[in-house]
This record gives sequence, structure tokens and C-alpha cells, in this order.
Amino acid sequence: QEHLVESGGGLVQAGGPLRLTCAASGPTFSLYSIGWFLRAPGKGGEFVAAINWIGDSVHYTDSVKGRFTISRDNAKDTVYLQMNSLKPEDTAVYYCAVAQFRFVVTSRNQYEYWGQGTQVTVSS
Repeated sequence: QEHLVESGGGLVQAGGPLRLTCAASGPTFSLYSIGWFLRAPGKGGEFVAAINWIGDSVHYTDSVKGRFTISRDNAKDTVYLQMNSLKPEDTAVYYCAVAQFRFVVTSRNQYEYWGQGTQVTVSS
């Protein structure tokens, strides 16, 4: 079973950067696809980005393309989400999750293990 811990959230002004980190403790983290999702007030969980097991295939939702970058370091059992040019509408709790597939997974229903989330607040 994977245990995930997100960090790096906080308060930032519009246009600024943040880097989120998802650290895992479990035997198989490096074998599987990892995704980032967000939950904004009044909304359900939304897909943000995902990366395959080896890190050579990624996928982003349209609203973050060109601004966010997902990457992973399997030696450290860690996945990152570099967030640049942040906008107030990016404000949400961000979660990382593990899907037990090697290829990129974008469907929330296919993710099995979830972290507790980290709050990102972007002020205008």
C-alpha cells in the first residue's frame, strides 16, 4: 500500500510560482502512474496532470498547459508539480494519487491511493 504526502502549497500572488511535492512511502511507487488533482470550493475533484512510471510520458489538462510541469524522481519516490504563472482560479487543494498502471492515467476513478492534499491560494 502506498502512503502519499503532499507539500509545497501556500499563498502566492498571481503570476508567481509554487512547486508541489508528492512524497511516497511504499514498495511500488516507482512502478506506477502518478497524477495531480485539485478540488476547488464547490467543485469536485479535477484532473490536473499525470506522469507515467518512468517519467517519459505526461498529460495535462488544457487550463495548465504551458504553465505547469509534472516530473518525477523515482530514486527519491517523489513527484513534483512545478506551477508557474499562477492565476486566482488555480486556488484549490491539490492532491497526488497513484494509479496502478505503468502508462499515463487521466481518469480519477483509476487512482487508488491518495494523499491528504495541500492548499494552494493565489491572490489577485
